Amino acid sequence: MTIDRRTLLAGAAALPLAGWARCASAAAPPPRNSLNAIALGVRSGAEQDQSKALQKAIDQATAQRLPLFIPPGRYRAAELKLPAGAQLYGMRGASHIVLERTAPLFISEGADNISLSGLMLEGEKIPLVERTGIIQLANGKGIRIAECDIVRAGGNAIVLQAIEGQVLRNGIADAADNAIFALDGRNTLISGNVIRGSGNGGIRVWQSQKRADGSIISDNIIEDTQALAGGSGQNGNAVNVYRAANVTVRGNRIRNAAFSAVRGNAASHIQITGNECSGLGEVALYSEFEFENATITGNTVDGAGMGISVSNFKEGGRLATVQGNTLRNITTPRPATDPGEGFGVGIYVEADTAVTGNIIENAAKVGISCGNGPYLRDVTVSGNVVRQTPYGVWVSVAKGAGAAVISGNLITGARRGAIVGMEWNKVVTSDLAFVAPGAYPQLSISGNNIR
Repeated sequence: MTIDRRTLLAGAAALPLAGWARCASAAAPPPRNSLNAIALGVRSGAEQDQSKALQKAIDQATAQRLPLFIPPGRYRAAELKLPAGAQLYGMRGASHIVLERTAPLFISEGADNISLSGLMLEGEKIPLVERTGIIQLANGKGIRIAECDIVRAGGNAIVLQAIEGQVLRNGIADAADNAIFALDGRNTLISGNVIRGSGNGGIRVWQSQKRADGSIISDNIIEDTQALAGGSGQNGNAVNVYRAANVTVRGNRIRNAAFSAVRGNAASHIQITGNECSGLGEVALYSEFEFENATITGNTVDGAGMGISVSNFKEGGRLATVQGNTLRNITTPRPATDPGEGFGVGIYVEADTAVTGNIIENAAKVGISCGNGPYLRDVTVSGNVVRQTPYGVWVSVAKGAGAAVISGNLITGARRGAIVGMEWNKVVTSDLAFVAPGAYPQLSISGNNIR
C-alpha cells in the first residue's frame, strides 16, 4: 500500500480524539530554544507514574540552561524536584500533570530563578500533609508561577516559604485548604489570579514573627471561601495577612467568604485599598491586634455582618485612616459566629484614627461606632454620610474613654438617635447631635447635618 499525504490525513481523521492528542503531543517538535519532554522519554497518557522520566527531563533541560516544554497530554507524577534555574512550560488547559500519590507535585529547596507556566496541575483531592501544597517551594528568589491552573488540591494549592517572586494570572479551584499560602516571604507579587472554592482561605501572607514583608496582593478574583476547619476567624478569609508588615491589598474582587474579605492580624502598615467586596459572613475589612498604621481607603462592601473594624487597642492596635469607603447592607452575620460580636456596625474604630468621607447605608445597628468601654483615644469622625440606620454614631463615654471629634457629618434616617453616648453596649445619653455633651468634655460634636 502506498502511503501518500491524502492517505495519512484520512487515517489521522479516523483516530479517536484522545489518541489524536497523544500522537500530536508525541510528534510536536520542541519550540525553539527548549527541550521537549516527549522527546526525552516522558510518555503522555500513560497510566504509569512518569515521575522518574519527568525528573530526568527537568534535570537535563536545567543542566543545558533550556526551558522544558510539556506538550499537551496527561502525565502522572509526584515529588518532582526543581533545581535552580528550572523552567517548565506547557500549553494552558492542555498540558496536564496529575498528582500520583500523597506528596507535593513540585518541590524546591534553596533554588532561585524557577519558572512554571501554562501547566494544568490536578491534585485529585489526594490528602496532603498540613502546610504542604501541590507546589511547595522554599528559600528561593526570582520565583515565577504564571498562567497555570491548579485544581482539586487535597491541601494547599501553592505554598511559598521564604520566597521572593511572583504568582501571576493563575486559576486555582477547589483547594481543600488554601489557594496560596506565603510564609516568611519578601516582596512577593500575587496578582491577577482567579481563586474559587477554597476550603479555608484564599490568599494567606504570614510571617512567623512580626516583621516587614512587602507583598502586594492585587487585582485577584477570590470567590466562595469556606471555613471548613472552623475557628473564630483564623479560617474563612479571602485574604489573611498575619504578622506581616508593609503589605498592600488592592483592587481585588472578593465575593462570598465565610468570614472576612481582608483580615489583617498584627499586620502593621497594611494598605487595604480599592477592593470590591460582597457576601461576607463577618467583618468585611479587618485590622486587629498589635498593629500600627492601617490604611483602609476606597473600598466597596455590599453585604456583610460588619463593614470595617479597626480594633484591639487593648493589645496595641492603633493608628489608622478609614477614608472614602462605601458600605451597604451591613446586616447579616455568619450563622455560626458568636452573637456577642458587633454585627450590624458599619465602621468600628478605637484609637488614633481618622474616619472621613465614608458612605454607610443600611447598617442594622449603627453607621459608625467609636470605642468600647475605656478603649477609645483620639478619634475623628468627619465628612461622612450615614443613611438609614437605627443610630448614626455611637461614641463611648464610659469611664476612661478618651477624646473624639464628631463633626460635619450628614446623618439621614437615624430612627433612634443621630449621635449617642455609650457605656459598653448601653445607650446612656440623649441625642448629642442636639444636646451639648455636658459631662463629657472629651467630646467635640459640631456642624453635623441631621435629617
